Amino acid sequence: MANFGDLLGSFIQSNMTQSGSGRMGNALQDLQANLGRMVGGQSGGTGGDMFGRLLEMAKGTLGNASQNPMQAGGLGAVLGSVLGGGGKSVKGAMTGGALAMLAGIAYKAFTESGQAAGTPGSPAHAGGGELPLGLRAPQTAAEEQAMENTAQLVIKGMINVAKSDGQVSVDEIQRIVGKIEAAGMGADAQEWLMTELRQPLNLDAFVAEIPSPEVAAEVYAASLLAVEVDTAQEKDYLRHFAEKAGLHPLVVQHIHQSMGVAF
Repeated sequence: MANFGDLLGSFIQSNMTQSGSGRMGNALQDLQANLGRMVGGQSGGTGGDMFGRLLEMAKGTLGNASQNPMQAGGLGAVLGSVLGGGGKSVKGAMTGGALAMLAGIAYKAFTESGQAAGTPGSPAHAGGGELPLGLRAPQTAAEEQAMENTAQLVIKGMINVAKSDGQVSVDEIQRIVGKIEAAGMGADAQEWLMTELRQPLNLDAFVAEIPSPEVAAEVYAASLLAVEVDTAQEKDYLRHFAEKAGLHPLVVQHIHQSMGVAF
């Protein structure tokens, strides 16, 4: 079976658009400037301590990565080492960085929009002195599986938005799968990816897989890395996804602001 945590980092590196690169840079700068302040009150739990340590370690790297996000391996190494802690849950430096960034964008969007009423462990959860998964390492097998599921949904979201203005061509499928193979991903990951790329877009079925608006926010943010958002079809897809997934318009607005998106 494909390891979706590993696949996520390779997929983002292989398929981020030019605009997506700039959006990642904007998000990194925004998180560096604001997220530490937002979670400072949670220092009573280990999550707050970890995030403070993460920011201290990543301070210089975040600045460099925000200027040149396509070479953000240093960021991934820092975030992956802190969040993964050498454990099994976050495999691969870019994976740790990607999940941390997406969780941070979602956490900030829910908190600043006043929609912070999520479930424990979600980006919107305001209680318990604990950061959401992605901004902290999973503590249980169930949390490890939740992170793996989120990684899978993020990849599906990036594939689906790419399909929104037409099916992915055979040449494009071969290019994507070829890059994943070159990155060292196994046959199971390549087979799963090829199947997903070939399937027709079914937004209702996809939304039904998403467990919460908080995860939907991470998927939405990742989708903005995968396309230029320069066609009516892509804009319609993102609007319909947000509506069907239960994302409040203010949450969407804050995601756009963090990533420097205007449409």
